[in-house]
Amino acid sequence: MQYNTEILIEKPISEVIKKMNSASNLKHWQEGLVSTAHISGIPNELGAKMRLNYEFGNRKMEIIETVTKQNFPTEFHATYTTKGMRNIQKNYYKSENGFTNWTSINEFQPTNFMMSMMLFFMPGAFKKQTKAYMTNFKNFVEKGISVHKQQS
Repeated sequence: MQYNTEILIEKPISEVIKKMNSASNLKHWQEGLVSTAHISGIPNELGAKMRLNYEFGNRKMEIIETVTKQNFPTEFHATYTTKGMRNIQKNYYKSENGFTNWTSINEFQPTNFMMSMMLFFMPGAFKKQTKAYMTNFKNFVEKGISVHKQQS
């Protein structure tokens, strides 16, 4: 399954990329993210790998990000692999009248039967999650709003 999602961020591309190019900012716009760990390579550079751990209620998920292209400020591509699924993501950033247009092209490839069925029956859930993260990022950049919940 492949789809495109686009959002206009009302900030200059330099500010958007500065916030996008920082692993410490991920928690502010990726709801459910509990930790990140650098695995190999130079962070955010071609071939770099990072472990992302998420919790969604009682469900835990580990995702490995592999950077496949980094050409900031215009492009950032990565592959995200977890049990049963691979997401090939191509992100494009374009300056428009002092604002930034972010286009994300996502291709989800199931690697097991269960995820094949999930993609078939619930394609909207994947699109909704992408749009939510992009909207969270927009709110973080424009208004400083974070989705990060402090641990008590």
